[in-house]
Amino acid sequence: MTETISHKLRLAACLLSILLSTMACASARAESLQVLHWWKSVSERRAVDLIALRLAESDIGWRDSMIPSGSGAGAGIVLRSRMLAKDAPEVAQVNGIVIRDWARLDLLLDLDAVAAAGKWDKQLLPTVADAIKSDGHVYAAPLGVHRMNTMFYNRKLLARLNLAVPETWAQFEQAAARLHQAGVVPLAQSSEPWQVTTLFEALVLSEGAEFHRDLFQRRNAAAYADPRLAAALQRLRGLKKWMGSPIVERSWDEGVRELADGRAAFMVMGDWAKGELVSRGLTVEEGFGCAAAPGTASYHLYNIDTLGMLATREPHRMAQEKLAALIMSPAVQNDYNQIKGSIPVLRNPALAKMDVCARASWKLFNSGPEALVPSLVHRMATEEVVRDAIVAEVHRYFLDDNAGVADTQRRLAAIARTFTKTK
Repeated sequence: MTETISHKLRLAACLLSILLSTMACASARAESLQVLHWWKSVSERRAVDLIALRLAESDIGWRDSMIPSGSGAGAGIVLRSRMLAKDAPEVAQVNGIVIRDWARLDLLLDLDAVAAAGKWDKQLLPTVADAIKSDGHVYAAPLGVHRMNTMFYNRKLLARLNLAVPETWAQFEQAAARLHQAGVVPLAQSSEPWQVTTLFEALVLSEGAEFHRDLFQRRNAAAYADPRLAAALQRLRGLKKWMGSPIVERSWDEGVRELADGRAAFMVMGDWAKGELVSRGLTVEEGFGCAAAPGTASYHLYNIDTLGMLATREPHRMAQEKLAALIMSPAVQNDYNQIKGSIPVLRNPALAKMDVCARASWKLFNSGPEALVPSLVHRMATEEVVRDAIVAEVHRYFLDDNAGVADTQRRLAAIARTFTKTK
């Protein structure tokens, strides 16, 4: 009897040991990173799922924290609130100048060791390499580059009406009149603030790349009184008649749906719209096409998607570094960007795997600094507080047909001047 009890106890101890060992292994495999981002559309989710799947192969989980907010304004607010509450995620989407600002507050882990091991200095396109650094250190892992001044068009609609893709805004007006007469909305457009300013940026860029830089990077006082700014504002208002009625606030992928369904002919949007069109079963060769927004063919108005590793939980550093290294692997770069609609950040990507839109974007981005113009809307050109104020002012002007052009120029100049004084 005693021997039987002893045997049972030994057996129970053995089983307990196995159970604890299994739980320990499971716990190791269950290591995960919470990632805060704003990718919500079908194609964006597929791109996120790709990274999550590849990360799982390293026994690291991707805990999704998606904050739907278009250009990321809402996600930024949530992230700041969570930082103050000491409840920050391990990883967050932080683009553009935000990387520098957060790095200087010691909120981001430096990825110097990962970058050195992966020879990022030799792998990355120079503009991307500069964008992820602050004070000489690497603070973000770059996912892909988007071109903002892209005009998408419905091929079947243009073919049916025998319309050419417009290269100037005057040509666009002629095509828009024909489309309107045929009962088609010429330009898919939302009244959402960042989407309005995305179109406005393209209009400013059609007045010249140096002018765009003077306004949004250098914040040159003379640029705000320039007749070219008046022309861009007037054209923005003039285009409203081609946007359908009423012009409602809707997500960008709803505009893509309107284009895909043949209810609209054109849309000016970042090339994530391409990823969404493809997810709806369309192809570049037949269903839709992409061109530069009128007057901007020589310029690449860019945004770089990046993930920063938050310096909040030291035990997660190894997993964070693995994610950063994974993002920069050629296989992930090529597959992710093909889904997302963007282009790889690499100097030598698999060009043969890119469609005609992506190849054109990559070649222009790699052509030299003269062609490259950082986006205001997506925090590449200026500080977030300035960006937010300019977006709000352009949106106010767009909604209020009684707002004067000259008055709007003065208000925009005041934004630039105020920030310069307090910098």
